[in-house]
This record gives sequence, structure tokens and C-alpha cells, in this order.
Amino acid sequence: MDQTIEDIWKSRDLIEQTQTRRLTEMLEAIIPRNRFYATKFSTAGINIENIRCLNDLRALPVTTKQELVDSQAQQPPYGANLSYPSTAYTRLHQTSGTTGRPMRWLDTVDSWNWIMECWRQIYLLAGVTKEDRLFFPFSFGPFIGFWAAFEGASRLENFVVAGGGMSTSVRLQAMIENEATVVCCTPTYALRMAEVAAEEGLDLQESSVRTIIVAGEPGGAIPATRSRIESAWDARVIDHWGMTEIASLGVESEDRPGGMYLLETEVIAEIVDPETLDPVAAGDVGELLITNLGRIGSPLIRYRTRDLVQAGTDEDPNERKLLWLSGGILGRSDDMVTVRGNNVFPSSVEAVLREIDDVAEFRIDVKTVRAMHELCITVEPTAAAAGRAPEVAETVAGSLRKRLGFACEVRTAEPGQLPRFELKGRRFFRE
Repeated sequence: MDQTIEDIWKSRDLIEQTQTRRLTEMLEAIIPRNRFYATKFSTAGINIENIRCLNDLRALPVTTKQELVDSQAQQPPYGANLSYPSTAYTRLHQTSGTTGRPMRWLDTVDSWNWIMECWRQIYLLAGVTKEDRLFFPFSFGPFIGFWAAFEGASRLENFVVAGGGMSTSVRLQAMIENEATVVCCTPTYALRMAEVAAEEGLDLQESSVRTIIVAGEPGGAIPATRSRIESAWDARVIDHWGMTEIASLGVESEDRPGGMYLLETEVIAEIVDPETLDPVAAGDVGELLITNLGRIGSPLIRYRTRDLVQAGTDEDPNERKLLWLSGGILGRSDDMVTVRGNNVFPSSVEAVLREIDDVAEFRIDVKTVRAMHELCITVEPTAAAAGRAPEVAETVAGSLRKRLGFACEVRTAEPGQLPRFELKGRRFFRE
């Protein structure tokens, strides 16, 4: 009998056999035709014939986002990381540009089919069934967003509704009228939809929605943010992870909350020290390096995601042997700031603010005062708390001081003054 993907997930040997086979097949397929990696490996003195097992992977140099950006700037518009002639590609997406210039990414038919397979596995782990009706409240622009999730559900023959070109109010109406059971969006937009629903007297807890699949931000892995979403919707939050350039490769499972599985038949993951790039000890926090195994047309090998993760070390209650990231994505190494000797991530601040019911929105500004970093937090009280802004600011300041170990400047904004977001929220700013 043929092995199912679930059979492979329960055998570490089968997972690693699959990874080894697909790694060697990928390297043979892209070298020498992919100019980006052919040049990169040649410069490093790498002969791909010597890469025959997973341990050999560490001999290959890492890939950084800056290299990809530079390649596209030097050889516009798509750069050199293409394994085929431009006529072989059928889809274009680009990054959201929240951390710099948007990066374009091309896919062949085969690469896109591989992404569909990743989403089949994501939906399987998330507990999505054939009977579910999925709603996608995003713009359907060039940012890949939930394009792959939408098409992946379509291929599984689920009922899908595209929510592009609508206001939040109209989206809520469409979601309710079509009896959606699963919503795919960012954590920020799940909260925004709940905010608008409350303003319009809609009770989301009475809707058909049972699951909200979130991505694009750390909110799904922040207990206070997750709790606020689940309370407003009376629905289960499922976190998932991916990037435009690597595809969607991680998801929280319905039967194991509090972390995230990586789809290890489709990816090789390494967790390394961000400074030395040496592997960290099992259970230690490190940066996630990704080698995807199915996007042959535009591959990424040992890609520095800058995301910080921690491999779970407990026995898997479901007998899966996949890498499980305890707590999901913990933060980004390039977002960390040091304030009075304390290492702080934006997600650490959000974890505090989302526990305060009177805070509707917030903004974090990092300032330099006498050569030291200081945090200035602007909070927007909810409409109900607008008349108590000084009290809200005092509560926020006290909670941040208690949890972070240092004082922050706290300001308040008028209700509705801070921006709202449909995709990734941008709340973190450096001088």
C-alpha cells in the first residue's frame, strides 16, 4: 500500500530519506542553469556532487534577503535566481515591502503546484475538512498574501469566497451571509473585523466561523492577542508561517496548540546561532534557516529568515516526527532592540498591550536618547475608555514597567487616530 503523507510524518527515517532525495534532485536541476546559485557556489568552491546527505548541507553558504534584493537591482526586474527562461514562468508575486523595497518572485506551473501541495498539508494539520466554507478578506493584489491559500482550498473543492475590493463592513456581511466556517487573514485584521462588528452591533460569536487561520505577523503566537481574537469570534485561532520568497511551510495543528509544525517533506530546516551560524543545542532559541525543496524555478538554499524559533523537545502526543517549533515564531532577530540592558522584541510589547482591554491600537517608536535606546508607546483607547485616557496611559506604563523591567514613555491618541490595517500591521518604527 502506498504511504500517505501522514505515514511519512510518523517516521524520522522516512522524512530524512525524502529530504535527502529531494535535495540532491533540486541541486542537480538548478546547477548550472540558475545563475544566482551557480555563481554563489562557484565563488565558494562548492561542487554539488559532494552534497549527498543532509549533513553535507552545512557546507553550502547561506543566502540572505539582501543578496536577493541586490540581484534584482543589478539585473532588473527579477534578478538572477531563475532556473529557467522567463517564458517558463506563469505567476508573479511580490513581498509586502514592510521592511524595505518590495521583492518580486516568479513561479512556474510546477512550483505553484508544489505550493498547492504545501497548502494541502497545512489544511490537513489545521483540521479543515471538505465541508468547510472559507472566506478570504484580503485585497488580492500582487502581495502573495492568501492567494495560495485561496487556490489551495479551491483545488480541494472547498467552497471559497474572495473578499477583495470590499470594505470591512461589506466583508463581514459577505462572510455571514455565505456561512463561512474558516477565515484566513492576519491577526491584525481579525481584530479589526471584530472592532467593526462591535461598532455595527454584529455578534461574531453567533456566526458560523469556527476557525481563523492567521499569518503575516507574530500575533497568532502571542497568547494575549490570540485570546483577544478567540474571545471576540468564539473561534479557534490556527497560526501558520511562510514568506513570499519561501512559500508557506509551517502551521499549528488543530490537535497540538501552542506551537507549529514545519512541513519537513517540503523543506529542510536548521536552527542556528544568528551570530556564528552554528547549530544551537536542542531546545535553545536560534534563527531559522530554510531550504525549500519544491520551488525549483526560484529556489532558496539555507535562507536566513531572521525568524527566531525554539525546537520542541517533548514527546509528540500525536506521534509525528516533524520538527515542532515551541511557541511558533518567537520574534525576529533584526527587530530586537536593547533598552537599558534588556533585549526587547515588538512582540514582547504587544503581549502586554493586548492584555489591556482598554487599548484598541498602538504604535511603538524606538528613539535614541544620549546614545541609548528608549521606547515611546502610543496607545489608542477604545471608544468606551476614551474619557479615561490618562488612566489608560498610567495602566499601560505600569504594566510595561512590571513586565519589561524598565519604564517607557506612554502617550495616548484619540479614538480612530492610529491607522488600521488589512494585511500586515505596521506598528514598529525606528528613528
